[in-house]
Amino acid sequence: MSKTCVLILENLRSVENTASIFRTAEGLGVSKIILVGTTPAPLDRFGRKRVDFSKVALGAEDLIEWEHVAVQNFQFTISNLQTDGFKIIALEQHPKSKKLRADSLQLEAFALVVGNEVDGVSKEILETVDEIVEIPMQGKKESLNVSVATGIALFVLI
Repeated sequence: MSKTCVLILENLRSVENTASIFRTAEGLGVSKIILVGTTPAPLDRFGRKRVDFSKVALGAEDLIEWEHVAVQNFQFTISNLQTDGFKIIALEQHPKSKKLRADSLQLEAFALVVGNEVDGVSKEILETVDEIVEIPMQGKKESLNVSVATGIALFVLI
């Protein structure tokens, strides 16, 4: 059974991380990426292709549907996805999170929300999602780079 996945990047700061996520998401079959707030886009504010983005994404930005959503419209976007039957999952270390495992969630359509590199997924969004998952860490470091964590989560969930 094929799963439908929308990836939501909330206020990411790094062009390189965002472009890397585009490449991974396209390769894993994500149907759409929603860029929220300050997340860098493949095009600059004048609509020109960003060389720094395309250098990392290697053309994935042309193969996957994407859109930008202003922070003030983010809750509305989440509600619309839920109305359309998507389960909203946040990737975040949180007291209510469950360990990410391949057999832990049975999903046909889901949206994965990934937060920025320092603050993670916003508190307001964590209160509206259907599920919070985290990648179990076994070393001394408490977290992974956002692009690496996104790739792992997508691979497990798709």
